[in-house]
Amino acid sequence: MDFPRRDFIKKTGLLTGGLLLHHELLEAFAAPAAMGKLKIGIIGCGDRGKGLLKVLQELPDKFEVVALCDDLPFRLQEAQKIMPGGKAKPYADYQALLDSRTVEAVIISVPLNLHFQVAKDALAAGKQIYLEKTMTYDIPQALELVRLAQRRPNQTLQVGHQYRYSPLYYRVKEMIKQGYLGKVTQIDCRWDRNGSWRRPVPEPGLERKINWRMYREYSGGLAAELLSHQMDFINWAFDTHADEVFGTGGIDYYKDGRETYDNVQVMARYAQEGMVGNFGATCGNARDGYLFKLKGTKGTISLLVNEGIYYPEKETVKQYGTVDGVTGATKITWNKDGGIPITTGAEPLKDGSWYALNDFYRAVSEKKMPDSNVITGARAACTVHLANQAIYNHTIEKWRPEYNLS
Repeated sequence: MDFPRRDFIKKTGLLTGGLLLHHELLEAFAAPAAMGKLKIGIIGCGDRGKGLLKVLQELPDKFEVVALCDDLPFRLQEAQKIMPGGKAKPYADYQALLDSRTVEAVIISVPLNLHFQVAKDALAAGKQIYLEKTMTYDIPQALELVRLAQRRPNQTLQVGHQYRYSPLYYRVKEMIKQGYLGKVTQIDCRWDRNGSWRRPVPEPGLERKINWRMYREYSGGLAAELLSHQMDFINWAFDTHADEVFGTGGIDYYKDGRETYDNVQVMARYAQEGMVGNFGATCGNARDGYLFKLKGTKGTISLLVNEGIYYPEKETVKQYGTVDGVTGATKITWNKDGGIPITTGAEPLKDGSWYALNDFYRAVSEKKMPDSNVITGARAACTVHLANQAIYNHTIEKWRPEYNLS
């Protein structure tokens, strides 16, 4: 995208000034509760469920937690301790929670293999649904859940790809649209850690229930639990999907009986966009942590969860100038590496789940589709499933026409 130098000077406000976000989402962040408190229950009180419970308590004008469910008593007790006054009714059986007329909406944060069945039952029970990522365990479930959700247009189904709900990621999406990167050809993603990813087990019989992420019967491994966020952002930001997926990996360090790999690498070809996406994760080194780089002919964006830097290519700087010396231009702050920090206003960024739950409330109250919805969730779930097939079967997986949903 070409634009005159004076327009470049104005457009640099996208990096340092006014926030260009989905206007309805901005209004949802600031607006008072439009329909009163949404009575919500949490199904699955592990680490993620308890984390979302804490975020819900930061939004007391929009949500009232009225029910908690987990089939492990100690987890249910931990969640109850987070709730002041013990107001939320405890359940060991999620079907009993869904039968409650008090519960209007549910957060589903159970192991991945249970996502589809619990979401299907919640739709049948008439509930509004916030379903944790990855949306489903496999492609057939993703396609079926889309069909089920589309039959119930008055019910919201939002998928918990919360990181891209940060204002930073909306801004980056807008920068891509405005042509700051030029033609993007390469995207490099990592999400590394140095640890076993295991949870403590109070008794041996609970190993597979607590450490479900380690076992392929229940889990999509690193691709589903970590890399799905970045895969989802690429799909959303470019309105695209991977056409071919390659992958490899292994249990290369933790020889502890796990089945899902502790070291994976995936490469995806986005033929429609002319891009290659590289996705890697390891449990054996934390130096890089979370990295996300989008590389185009005019510049690069380097992202962390809550920080972003734009690095213009040399020809881009030469063509448009460095801005600082131009009369009337917005002053650009360059870092020592020649990058421009991408800022989002004076307020520090909140956890992505805070923004995501605000959008969930907006979607339910206005009966509008959330930004992370059953269609985008299915596209990400299909990508993850193709990645895992490529990793475990040593194959090249291809996107099929039936995965194109709208």
